[in-house]
Amino acid sequence: MTIAVKKRIVESEKYALKCPNPMTPEYITLHNTANDASAANEISYMTGNSESTSYHFAVDDKEVIQGIPLNRNAWHSGDGTNGTGNRKSIAVEICYSKSGGARYRAAETLAIKFVAQLLKERGWGIDRVRKHQDWNGKYCPHRILSEGRWDEVKAAIEKELKALGGGKTSSSKTSPAKKKTTGSSSKKTSYALPSGIYKVTSPMRKGDDVRRIQNALAALYFYPDKGAKNFGIDGAYGAKTANAVKRFQSMYGLTADGIYGPKTKAKIEALLK
Repeated sequence: MTIAVKKRIVESEKYALKCPNPMTPEYITLHNTANDASAANEISYMTGNSESTSYHFAVDDKEVIQGIPLNRNAWHSGDGTNGTGNRKSIAVEICYSKSGGARYRAAETLAIKFVAQLLKERGWGIDRVRKHQDWNGKYCPHRILSEGRWDEVKAAIEKELKALGGGKTSSSKTSPAKKKTTGSSSKKTSYALPSGIYKVTSPMRKGDDVRRIQNALAALYFYPDKGAKNFGIDGAYGAKTANAVKRFQSMYGLTADGIYGPKTKAKIEALLK
Protein backbone atom coordinates (compact mmCIF):
# COMPACT_ATOMS: atom_id res chain seq x y z
CA MET A 1 0.00 0.00 0.00
CA THR A 2 1.31 3.43 -0.95
CA ILE A 3 1.89 5.70 2.00
CA ALA A 4 -0.07 8.93 1.56
CA VAL A 5 1.71 12.20 2.17
CA LYS A 6 -0.06 15.25 3.55
CA LYS A 7 1.32 18.48 2.12
CA ARG A 8 1.77 21.51 4.35
CA ILE A 9 4.25 23.31 2.12
CA VAL A 10 5.96 26.43 3.41
CA GLU A 11 4.69 29.67 1.91
CA SER A 12 6.57 30.79 -1.19
CA GLU A 13 7.44 34.05 0.57
CA LYS A 14 9.70 32.01 2.87
CA TYR A 15 11.53 30.13 0.11
CA ALA A 16 14.49 32.52 0.37
CA LEU A 17 14.87 31.56 4.03
CA LYS A 18 13.86 27.89 4.13
CA CYS A 19 14.62 26.47 0.66
CA PRO A 20 16.34 29.04 -1.56
CA ASN A 21 17.97 26.72 -4.08
CA PRO A 22 16.58 24.44 -6.81
CA MET A 23 17.49 20.82 -6.08
CA THR A 24 17.80 17.56 -7.94
CA PRO A 25 18.07 15.15 -5.00
CA GLU A 26 20.65 12.37 -4.90
CA TYR A 27 20.27 11.10 -1.33
CA ILE A 28 17.80 10.66 1.53
CA THR A 29 18.98 11.76 4.97
CA LEU A 30 17.44 10.38 8.17
CA HIS A 31 17.11 12.48 11.33
CA ASN A 32 15.67 11.99 14.81
CA THR A 33 13.86 15.01 16.21
CA ALA A 34 14.99 16.29 19.59
CA ASN A 35 11.51 16.35 21.11
CA ASP A 36 8.22 14.46 21.34
CA ALA A 37 6.12 16.56 18.96
CA SER A 38 3.85 15.08 16.30
CA ALA A 39 4.58 15.36 12.57
CA ALA A 40 1.90 18.04 12.24
CA ASN A 41 3.47 20.10 15.02
CA GLU A 42 7.01 19.62 13.66
CA ILE A 43 6.03 20.86 10.19
CA SER A 44 3.86 23.67 11.54
CA TYR A 45 6.69 24.93 13.72
CA MET A 46 9.26 24.65 10.92
CA THR A 47 7.19 26.46 8.30
CA GLY A 48 5.99 29.12 10.75
CA ASN A 49 9.19 30.26 12.43
CA SER A 50 11.85 32.69 11.21
CA GLU A 51 14.80 30.31 11.45
CA SER A 52 16.46 28.90 8.35
CA THR A 53 16.43 25.28 9.58
CA SER A 54 14.14 23.19 7.38
CA TYR A 55 13.35 19.63 6.30
CA HIS A 56 11.21 17.99 3.67
CA PHE A 57 9.22 15.44 5.69
CA ALA A 58 8.24 14.69 9.27
CA VAL A 59 6.99 11.19 10.14
CA ASP A 60 5.18 10.18 13.30
CA ASP A 61 3.31 7.03 14.31
CA LYS A 62 0.30 7.87 12.15
CA GLU A 63 1.24 10.03 9.16
CA VAL A 64 3.83 11.61 6.89
CA ILE A 65 3.69 15.37 6.35
CA GLN A 66 5.71 17.34 3.81
CA GLY A 67 6.86 20.90 4.42
CA ILE A 68 9.43 21.61 1.67
CA PRO A 69 9.03 20.83 -2.07
CA LEU A 70 11.31 18.06 -3.31
CA ASN A 71 12.71 20.28 -6.03
CA ARG A 72 14.04 22.73 -3.41
CA ASN A 73 16.90 22.26 -0.96
CA ALA A 74 16.45 22.31 2.81
CA TRP A 75 18.85 23.35 5.57
CA HIS A 76 19.05 20.19 7.67
CA SER A 77 22.47 18.57 7.40
CA GLY A 78 24.75 21.24 8.83
CA ASP A 79 27.32 20.86 6.07
CA GLY A 80 27.08 24.43 4.91
CA THR A 81 25.61 26.47 2.11
CA ASN A 82 27.04 24.28 -0.63
CA GLY A 83 27.24 20.99 1.26
CA THR A 84 25.91 17.89 -0.44
CA GLY A 85 23.64 17.02 2.48
CA ASN A 86 21.97 20.42 2.46
CA ARG A 87 21.90 20.83 -1.29
CA LYS A 88 21.27 17.33 -2.64
CA SER A 89 19.43 15.26 -0.05
CA ILE A 90 15.82 14.77 1.01
CA ALA A 91 15.40 15.24 4.76
CA VAL A 92 13.19 12.83 6.73
CA GLU A 93 12.62 13.62 10.41
CA ILE A 94 11.42 10.78 12.66
CA CYS A 95 9.21 12.14 15.46
CA TYR A 96 8.89 11.27 19.16
CA SER A 97 12.58 10.46 19.44
CA LYS A 98 13.27 12.28 22.71
CA SER A 99 11.47 9.81 24.95
CA GLY A 100 11.38 6.79 22.68
CA GLY A 101 9.03 3.98 23.55
CA ALA A 102 6.18 2.46 21.56
CA ARG A 103 5.14 5.70 19.89
CA TYR A 104 8.64 6.35 18.62
CA ARG A 105 9.01 2.76 17.41
CA ALA A 106 5.80 3.11 15.43
CA ALA A 107 7.08 6.36 13.90
CA GLU A 108 10.37 4.73 12.98
CA THR A 109 8.55 1.79 11.38
CA LEU A 110 6.46 4.14 9.26
CA ALA A 111 9.58 6.13 8.33
CA ILE A 112 11.33 2.94 7.21
CA LYS A 113 8.43 2.10 4.93
CA PHE A 114 8.26 5.66 3.64
CA VAL A 115 11.97 5.87 2.86
CA ALA A 116 11.70 2.59 0.97
CA GLN A 117 8.83 4.10 -1.00
CA LEU A 118 10.92 7.18 -1.86
CA LEU A 119 13.76 4.93 -3.01
CA LYS A 120 11.45 2.83 -5.17
CA GLU A 121 9.87 5.92 -6.76
CA ARG A 122 13.31 7.13 -7.81
CA GLY A 123 14.82 3.82 -8.83
CA TRP A 124 17.42 4.15 -6.08
CA GLY A 125 19.07 1.53 -3.92
CA ILE A 126 19.85 1.49 -0.21
CA ASP A 127 23.20 3.14 -1.00
CA ARG A 128 21.35 6.46 -1.32
CA VAL A 129 20.32 6.47 2.36
CA ARG A 130 22.42 8.54 4.74
CA LYS A 131 22.28 9.56 8.38
CA HIS A 132 22.76 13.18 9.41
CA GLN A 133 26.04 12.20 11.02
CA ASP A 134 27.50 11.27 7.63
CA TRP A 135 27.39 14.86 6.41
CA ASN A 136 28.85 16.85 9.29
CA GLY A 137 29.53 14.51 12.19
CA LYS A 138 26.54 15.50 14.33
CA TYR A 139 25.25 12.67 16.53
CA CYS A 140 22.00 12.24 14.62
CA PRO A 141 19.73 10.30 14.29
CA HIS A 142 20.58 10.29 17.98
CA ARG A 143 18.20 7.59 19.21
CA ILE A 144 19.06 5.13 16.47
CA LEU A 145 22.79 5.75 17.04
CA SER A 146 22.62 5.54 20.82
CA GLU A 147 20.78 2.23 20.53
CA GLY A 148 23.36 0.94 18.03
CA ARG A 149 20.72 0.20 15.40
CA TRP A 150 21.80 2.11 12.28
CA ASP A 151 22.70 -1.05 10.36
CA GLU A 152 19.45 -2.63 11.53
CA VAL A 153 17.41 0.32 10.28
CA LYS A 154 19.16 0.29 6.91
CA ALA A 155 18.54 -3.44 6.60
CA ALA A 156 14.86 -2.88 7.39
CA ILE A 157 14.63 -0.20 4.69
CA GLU A 158 16.30 -2.49 2.19
CA LYS A 159 13.90 -5.32 3.06
CA GLU A 160 10.91 -3.03 2.49
CA LEU A 161 12.43 -1.79 -0.75
CA LYS A 162 12.82 -5.33 -2.06
CA ALA A 163 9.21 -6.08 -1.08
CA LEU A 164 8.21 -3.13 -3.28
CA GLY A 165 10.14 -4.59 -6.19
CA GLY A 166 13.18 -2.35 -5.86
CA GLY A 167 16.50 -2.95 -4.22
CA LYS A 168 19.11 -2.40 -6.88
CA THR A 169 22.31 -0.59 -6.01
CA SER A 170 22.46 2.83 -7.59
CA SER A 171 25.56 4.80 -8.35
CA SER A 172 25.86 8.34 -7.05
CA LYS A 173 27.89 11.24 -8.32
CA THR A 174 29.26 12.31 -4.96
CA SER A 175 30.07 10.75 -1.62
CA PRO A 176 29.78 12.49 1.74
CA ALA A 177 32.79 12.96 3.94
CA LYS A 178 32.33 12.12 7.59
CA LYS A 179 34.57 14.99 8.51
CA LYS A 180 34.92 18.04 6.31
CA THR A 181 38.33 19.29 5.37
CA THR A 182 38.68 23.01 5.02
CA GLY A 183 41.23 23.58 2.32
CA SER A 184 44.90 24.04 1.68
CA SER A 185 47.48 25.64 3.92
CA SER A 186 47.08 28.90 2.01
CA LYS A 187 43.59 29.25 3.49
CA LYS A 188 44.77 28.77 7.03
CA THR A 189 46.50 32.15 7.28
CA SER A 190 44.43 34.35 4.97
CA TYR A 191 41.55 35.41 7.22
CA ALA A 192 43.10 37.25 10.20
CA LEU A 193 39.85 37.03 12.11
CA PRO A 194 39.00 40.09 14.18
CA SER A 195 38.56 40.14 17.93
CA GLY A 196 35.63 41.80 19.63
CA ILE A 197 31.86 41.40 19.46
CA TYR A 198 29.94 41.59 16.17
CA LYS A 199 26.16 41.50 15.96
CA VAL A 200 23.27 43.01 14.05
CA THR A 201 23.05 46.68 14.98
CA SER A 202 21.64 49.89 13.60
CA PRO A 203 23.54 51.36 11.90
CA MET A 204 24.93 48.14 10.49
CA ARG A 205 28.54 47.34 11.27
CA LYS A 206 30.59 47.26 8.05
CA GLY A 207 34.16 46.90 6.86
CA ASP A 208 37.03 44.56 6.15
CA ASP A 209 36.80 42.90 9.57
CA VAL A 210 33.26 41.73 8.78
CA ARG A 211 34.40 40.62 5.35
CA ARG A 212 37.07 38.43 6.99
CA ILE A 213 34.40 36.79 9.13
CA GLN A 214 32.23 36.17 6.06
CA ASN A 215 35.15 34.72 4.08
CA ALA A 216 36.04 32.38 6.95
CA LEU A 217 32.44 31.17 7.19
CA ALA A 218 32.40 30.67 3.42
CA ALA A 219 35.54 28.54 3.66
CA LEU A 220 33.67 26.32 6.12
CA TYR A 221 30.57 26.28 3.87
CA PHE A 222 28.37 28.30 6.20
CA TYR A 223 28.30 31.45 4.08
CA PRO A 224 27.57 31.61 0.34
CA ASP A 225 30.40 32.17 -2.10
CA LYS A 226 31.14 35.60 -3.51
CA GLY A 227 29.49 34.76 -6.76
CA ALA A 228 26.18 33.65 -5.28
CA LYS A 229 23.42 35.93 -6.55
CA ASN A 230 22.07 38.30 -3.88
CA PHE A 231 24.12 36.61 -1.16
CA GLY A 232 27.64 37.86 -1.86
CA ILE A 233 30.27 38.69 0.71
CA ASP A 234 29.57 42.35 1.30
CA GLY A 235 31.38 43.30 4.48
CA ALA A 236 28.14 44.12 6.30
CA TYR A 237 27.13 42.35 9.53
CA GLY A 238 23.44 42.05 8.72
CA ALA A 239 20.81 39.36 9.02
CA LYS A 240 22.39 36.93 6.55
CA THR A 241 25.76 37.07 8.31
CA ALA A 242 24.15 36.64 11.72
CA ASN A 243 22.16 33.70 10.37
CA ALA A 244 25.34 32.06 9.03
CA VAL A 245 27.01 32.56 12.41
CA LYS A 246 23.96 31.12 14.15
CA ARG A 247 24.01 27.99 11.97
CA PHE A 248 27.71 27.59 12.64
CA GLN A 249 27.22 27.99 16.39
CA SER A 250 24.35 25.53 16.46
CA MET A 251 26.39 22.96 14.59
CA TYR A 252 29.40 23.19 16.91
CA GLY A 253 27.72 23.35 20.30
CA LEU A 254 27.97 27.09 20.91
CA THR A 255 25.17 29.40 22.03
CA ALA A 256 23.27 29.95 18.78
CA ASP A 257 22.65 33.70 19.10
CA GLY A 258 24.17 34.90 15.81
CA ILE A 259 26.70 37.04 17.70
CA TYR A 260 30.34 36.69 16.69
CA GLY A 261 32.53 36.76 19.80
CA PRO A 262 35.63 35.12 21.32
CA LYS A 263 34.24 31.56 21.48
CA THR A 264 32.93 31.66 17.92
CA LYS A 265 36.21 33.16 16.70
CA ALA A 266 38.23 30.45 18.44
CA LYS A 267 36.10 27.65 16.98
CA ILE A 268 36.31 29.03 13.44
CA GLU A 269 40.08 29.39 13.75
CA ALA A 270 40.44 25.84 15.08
CA LEU A 271 38.48 24.42 12.15
CA LEU A 272 40.42 26.44 9.58
CA LYS A 273 43.62 24.93 10.93
